[in-house]
Amino acid sequence: MAGTGKAFLVIRRHDGLGNVFALHGGKRYVLGRAKTNEIVLNDDLCSRQHAEVSSSGGRWRVRDLDSLNGTRVNDKPLEREIELEPLDEISLGRSRLVFVEDLAQLPPLPSGQEEESPGVAIKKRMGQTRYDMSATLTDDSPQPVVVRNRISQDLSLLYRLALNMGSAATFEELVQVVLSGLLEATPADTAAVLSVRDRQLKVVAYQSKSPAETYVQLSDFISKEVLTTREGILAEDVGRLRKGDEADADDGAVSCLICAPVLIGDRVEAMLHIYCTDPLKTFGSEDLELVVAISKTMAVAMQSLRRQVELLEENQRLKAQVASEVQLVGSSPALEEIKAQVARVAATNATVLIRGESGVGKELVARAIHLGSPRRQGPFVCLNCAALAESLLESELFGHEKGAFTGATQRKIGKFEAAHNGTIFLDEIGEMNPGAQAKLLRVLEGHPYERVGGSEPIRVNVRVVAATNRPLEEAVNAGQFRRDLYFRLQVVEIRVPPLRERSADIPILAEFFLQRLLAETGRKVRGFTPAAMEKMKAYHWPGNVRELRNVVERAVALGSGSTIDASDIWLSSLEAGMRQPTVVGGYEPTTLEEIEKRHIDATLKHTDWNKSQAAAILGIERSTLDRKIKAYDLKK
Repeated sequence: MAGTGKAFLVIRRHDGLGNVFALHGGKRYVLGRAKTNEIVLNDDLCSRQHAEVSSSGGRWRVRDLDSLNGTRVNDKPLEREIELEPLDEISLGRSRLVFVEDLAQLPPLPSGQEEESPGVAIKKRMGQTRYDMSATLTDDSPQPVVVRNRISQDLSLLYRLALNMGSAATFEELVQVVLSGLLEATPADTAAVLSVRDRQLKVVAYQSKSPAETYVQLSDFISKEVLTTREGILAEDVGRLRKGDEADADDGAVSCLICAPVLIGDRVEAMLHIYCTDPLKTFGSEDLELVVAISKTMAVAMQSLRRQVELLEENQRLKAQVASEVQLVGSSPALEEIKAQVARVAATNATVLIRGESGVGKELVARAIHLGSPRRQGPFVCLNCAALAESLLESELFGHEKGAFTGATQRKIGKFEAAHNGTIFLDEIGEMNPGAQAKLLRVLEGHPYERVGGSEPIRVNVRVVAATNRPLEEAVNAGQFRRDLYFRLQVVEIRVPPLRERSADIPILAEFFLQRLLAETGRKVRGFTPAAMEKMKAYHWPGNVRELRNVVERAVALGSGSTIDASDIWLSSLEAGMRQPTVVGGYEPTTLEEIEKRHIDATLKHTDWNKSQAAAILGIERSTLDRKIKAYDLKK
């Protein structure tokens, strides 16, 4: 058949047609494995220069180049140079190429070919890949060297992509990593990531090798197939392969495509879409397998990003909640002065001593100092020094080594280590035993310390905020508290006044507690009646802000009306107990310890040994009262 000087060699695959090589008259084309050949075949059974195709006198000829495994034409050994006819099949190693002078001469699709939409042929579907640990490989035979090299290259690319995807800080950054990887790994002209919402597709982003190329939308037929089967699809435009007009390579139509779902659970969250517009380029099953593997890796990265966003939002929500819970609520001049002091001292690293009766909110002031300081991102660790026995306090503060004492079955870090780069709040510092006081002083002076039973020096960067409801000066004079530690703690002193000294804050605090409790319980209460508010304003509040909160909580829990009335406000009968007793009679020489013992005993009898009420009257914690009852051997 007379030639026109133009012809094509088309790779024949088991599932259809592959790459198209254009042949131009007057040129010689060497076929083989060598990268310098005009037509390179990735076939380990081919020689480096296996065969040659050339034109002469308007006819195309083929000859073998003394290859190791020989060349066959239409399954007959090629022993000499012969002329080629349209649809002749040239076999080199495992490769088979069909010779045509016009692409319209290509044979029809194999009988097993899926053609489910006019002009579009689905060449292959894939859900699992050889890169999946769970995928079942049906062929255990040794892989050819070229196949092994392709797998090695793809694995290397997948590894780099996985690292880059894992380091992506945003979804947009992840998409760009995936698009660049798809264009690098495949012969695609364009790659796109599509989001899926209610089975509707939206282009998130796309990249093209040609900057001037615009994105060609994915057909409804292919997108529905991917959404339904949840498998990757390799498809070709059959009509385009048969046009045979080289000018069509610039018309922007798609010659072949791969689309793979990004599955999170059972939902298709996105799709990867790559395609070629050059009719001489095509995709193979290896490309489909790689794109499916990339889509699965992207799904894992998307889940990780979502989890990071959820954790960040949760962290911000919790910080906002903590910030709201440590609000210094009120507008009295005394509270405004405390807020001003907190604002000034928070920016420094100075040690702070907070003084005030039990229940006034000393811990809230300490948290406010921490949240306003440069250490706000660090931990805030609390410890009540009166809540632990003397033998355990040192271990709790500084930690212990395994076997340091009976019951120390493993090493434990102390509160100071836990508060590294943050703030530690030591409540009721006046109850600390002398041994712990000595260690605390060394830490405050910047010296290292050792865990109980250990010898390894430990250094920490911690800000100390302490609180007390007792006069430390008396403890210093009595030899119960170290003088040098007292001066080291009292760098900055903040006094929190009792609620009875700032009665203007009572309505504001009551309303604040009411709104928070209503949000927690879901109750429908409009507010306090004027009678209820007057009753609370007239009360002496021996338990301070803590008692006020408890009163409001009790009213919300037990009240049945739409408002909280005076009858719903239950107040303690110990109101007068906090008032200073009048001293009668003459002077009686006695120790402070004896006076304290008598006063505690009298208070317990007054409350009929109700320890919680007695502790509120005395302005100390219940645990402190228990220790003093035991120390003074008081009996009911």
